[in-house]
Amino acid sequence: MSVNGTAAYGMYPRNVALPEVVYALNRAGFENEDICMVLSPAHPVATMVRDARILDAKPEESATSARMIGWFSEFGAVVIPTVGFFIRSQAFFHALLIEQNFPAMSRGSRTLVGLGFSEDEAKRLGHQLCDVGAMVYVSCPEDAKANSAIELLRRAGAREAASLGMAKAAEAAA
Repeated sequence: MSVNGTAAYGMYPRNVALPEVVYALNRAGFENEDICMVLSPAHPVATMVRDARILDAKPEESATSARMIGWFSEFGAVVIPTVGFFIRSQAFFHALLIEQNFPAMSRGSRTLVGLGFSEDEAKRLGHQLCDVGAMVYVSCPEDAKANSAIELLRRAGAREAASLGMAKAAEAAA
């Protein structure tokens, strides 16, 4: 099940500026609440969140951490397995926390299953996520919007971009 109809996703290396990806999506009419990011715990942004110290830190470090956490709180969800999560959207809350019953899978893969990926696809992408760094997932009300999101994600540097339906079709053909 995708969170809101159909969905598109893009896998990004650690060096891609995620704010630029989000800005491109926003300019095309996608709302922050429809965007979920899943970051590798080794991603530089994840490290910043994990090491965030609002108190007892240098003022510039505290300000950077506070801005990052504030930015994350604008999205439907941001998940950093083993570090933490930010969930604003009821749809993402339901998908990511309530419907999870896959104890044999890693946290990152369980997150992907909650977003609508099959178990095999979640394992494959979960392994990539460790190497690649970040997934940007966009919940779309219709297929045409998902196709538009895929194209935007590709232009923004995604190493892999597809819709959940395309990923499931490719898996069935394999």
